Amino acid sequence: MGFSFKQFHVDDTGCGMPVSTDGVLLGAWAPLQQAEKILDIGAGSGLLSLMAAQRSQAQIDAVELDAQAATVCLKNFAASPWYERLQLHHCSIQQFSPPSSYDHILCNPPYFENGPHASLPGRASARHTDYLSYAELAAALARLLQPQGVASLILPWHNVPSLQRQLQQVGLHLLQQLDVSGRPGKEPNRSLLLVSKQSSDTAPLMSPIWVRDSDGRYSTAMRQLTQDFYLKL
Repeated sequence: MGFSFKQFHVDDTGCGMPVSTDGVLLGAWAPLQQAEKILDIGAGSGLLSLMAAQRSQAQIDAVELDAQAATVCLKNFAASPWYERLQLHHCSIQQFSPPSSYDHILCNPPYFENGPHASLPGRASARHTDYLSYAELAAALARLLQPQGVASLILPWHNVPSLQRQLQQVGLHLLQQLDVSGRPGKEPNRSLLLVSKQSSDTAPLMSPIWVRDSDGRYSTAMRQLTQDFYLKL
């Protein structure tokens, strides 16, 4: 399987979490243009790292625990125009110990804290918090972010309070929250989050957006976000 974008191709064969709208949303929304050193936690196929490479001049480290996903990710990096700025680390984020911290961290983390697991181990670990709980994610962000750095995440909308409690425990703050729904008038089903060690007096909630209009076409907001990536936009 694979997915072609305007400037790169992603093979997601064997990855627990294939290329998804969530990943594209996060990679397109995160404020990466001025970043110099980026970390991608749970890289999977390498989608977020490749999007970050297209949108910045940063050096990018990607961390992936699953061996099969790491192999695929490495191949995707090697086939991209930015392979010299991309480095894969096959380990857990808990074990990852880089020589310096990052000014931007990206993560599309495991979503589910409970519920039935997928039958395929790789998919189960990518979707559930067994190997990366929200507490462990928050601790990793606090440990690896520069003092002025920020992290961009995407979560199910109803899980945001759970993560926010863990962020508060380690002194991190929610700077922005962009709720996303599938269609206008529908309840949000995911949220894009911007997290920092620095607090802000500005309310974090932004005006919500939706992926598709009532007629099934991509919304204006979605088109504006993703037009540099999707082939047909």
